[in-house]
Amino acid sequence: MIVGFPRNIGWIEVVCGSMFSGKTEELIRRLKRAKIAQQNVQIFKPRIDDRYDAVRIVSHSRQQLESIAIERAEDLLRHLKPETQVVGIDEVQFFGAEIVPVCESLANKGLRVIAAGLDQDYRGLPFEPMPQLMAVAEFVSKELAICVVCGNPANRSQRIVSSSDRVVVGAEGDYEARCRKCFIPEPVKASAQENLKLRLRG
Repeated sequence: MIVGFPRNIGWIEVVCGSMFSGKTEELIRRLKRAKIAQQNVQIFKPRIDDRYDAVRIVSHSRQQLESIAIERAEDLLRHLKPETQVVGIDEVQFFGAEIVPVCESLANKGLRVIAAGLDQDYRGLPFEPMPQLMAVAEFVSKELAICVVCGNPANRSQRIVSSSDRVVVGAEGDYEARCRKCFIPEPVKASAQENLKLRLRG
């Protein structure tokens, strides 16, 4: 059954997936279309994510839009303009559990909220608060990358640098997209020899 696009209400859209799956690119596409429709758009990102730019949201393919870098979820509400109709949030998983009630409050006020983020951490486990945010969202889109080992659809982020911290902001050289078969959750870092064996096998 096809559900009609909401009208005259607020709602939440979640774009999720692994690293290199095009989440930010899809977020940018939706926000650009909202701007074409003459809607007032505000975009937010976590200050911790300064990989490509300190204030813009930037996809791995280098598409970008101006945004506001904030520390905490509640900072979004302080920066929100009265005329804003659409709110975009990139790397939403970095804001923690506080982002869920913030998104709900925005949607309850009649705003369209589009949030993009990782749904799994480097261990392949659900990355809170994404499960909670997806549960209250009206629309959820899961993007898939391409496994660098075998070329199959990939939905996991293989960390290839040594760290046991759950949050390690990185890009190419720090992570790889992997499929279920080629993903190595433990140890934290697959050795160079293990990665070579996987590629030869694939």
